Amino acid sequence: MPPRPYPRVSSYSFGPGPISTALKTLIAANVVLFFMQRLVPGTTLELGLRPVMVVEHFKIWQLVTYMFLHVGLLHILFNMLALWMFGAELERIWGTRYFLKFYFVTGGGAAILTVLLSYFFSLGLQDAVIVGASGAIYGLLLAYAMYFPERPIYMYFVFPIPAKYFVLIMGALAFYSSVADAGGVAHATHLGGLVVGYFYLKGVRLHPWAEVKYRYLKWKIMRARKRFDVYQGGRPDDDWNRRVH
Repeated sequence: MPPRPYPRVSSYSFGPGPISTALKTLIAANVVLFFMQRLVPGTTLELGLRPVMVVEHFKIWQLVTYMFLHVGLLHILFNMLALWMFGAELERIWGTRYFLKFYFVTGGGAAILTVLLSYFFSLGLQDAVIVGASGAIYGLLLAYAMYFPERPIYMYFVFPIPAKYFVLIMGALAFYSSVADAGGVAHATHLGGLVVGYFYLKGVRLHPWAEVKYRYLKWKIMRARKRFDVYQGGRPDDDWNRRVH
């Protein structure tokens, strides 16, 4: 489970605060690969997420490397701005190790869900190229809303909306776009980041067989307790005397 947040205090500084070494490294990696896409032909096709290449050619590194590629200047600018805005405060709460783990789990998990969706629901999109850190960014946005539900986020930099409602709006838009839009596989990546982030923060077991064993053992324990009439804290004295002959 993630660490608990620090007590909420009022502050009036610009932005979420200074950029940590981890954030600088993530942003620098995105910037370097952004220029590499323009200078080295084939970078996007090799490192971008292409479901068909992951499934049929085992290019599993694309489940991670796609997060560091971007289509254009505005794409990388807004993603890196969001990474700083939401990531800086979450890293201070969680610590660098948990923050990085969450970032890559949500980004990679969103990619896996995208691959599954492209094969089971969007059969014409297996060869689509998906790029961008948005899957992980949406995971950070969800975490931010769970820790600071009433804190305002300025939608389109104009309308202040509490974080919890902002996430609901963005999640609904991502879900609708992934279903209704012919090119919705990228929106499915956004939705995947929200879904994976939620289950990860809630500590839900993601190993089905382990969950089955856990439920079975819990059932056996409860059955044994009922069979032997085990009471927490012991039986009352009158109940003990009534049952012993």
